[in-house]
Amino acid sequence: NSRLCMSSAVAGYTRSLGSDGPPCCYEDLDHCSVAFLIGTNTADCHPVLFQRLLKRKKRDPKGLTIVVIDPRCTDTAKIADYHLALAPGTDLALLHGLARLVLQDNGFDSDFIDSATEGFAAFTQTIKAWTPGKTSKFCGIAEKDLRSVARLWSRKEGILSLWSTGVNQRREGTAVVGGLINLHLLTGEIGKAGAGPFSLTGQPNAMGGREAGGLAHLL
Repeated sequence: NSRLCMSSAVAGYTRSLGSDGPPCCYEDLDHCSVAFLIGTNTADCHPVLFQRLLKRKKRDPKGLTIVVIDPRCTDTAKIADYHLALAPGTDLALLHGLARLVLQDNGFDSDFIDSATEGFAAFTQTIKAWTPGKTSKFCGIAEKDLRSVARLWSRKEGILSLWSTGVNQRREGTAVVGGLINLHLLTGEIGKAGAGPFSLTGQPNAMGGREAGGLAHLL
């Protein structure tokens, strides 16, 4: 599992945070104000977790906004407040475009960036080219939807991102994981209740296997 299914998440967490331990937990589903699902058809692949999310949405419809990033209209996408049906393979561009809008709208957390991150200047240069117009055209989505989702990040009110094999099995999966974590670092949406980058395993007990040393480069 850790060699294939979760390898992008493992590498992405390690490269960005220095450890592959996810900095969030399932209880964060009960506290987040935004559930940002990318590369995961949670309804079919994680039905217990999906039902937990669905119950939370029914109980507090105004307190939870669900964003689904998926080229397909899945059962997960059908419950979303925002479904960005982007062109396949454009998810990293989308994340860069969101980050640029957060910067443009002053939605970043400068105190957190100064105290807990490095490489901010280089990151701003990386995302500089991804203007809203270019991003929406490249990804095949409406610019107004891109801006609406970016505002959710700029609010900094508890964003929990969840992804699975749609990202982890991608050719550039590690880069996409890094792009997602960078959004959390940019907004300070990490290390607090209801926020953080959360990789959903595609198979049972992925973390347990990793903690026991079951990694291709460590065995």
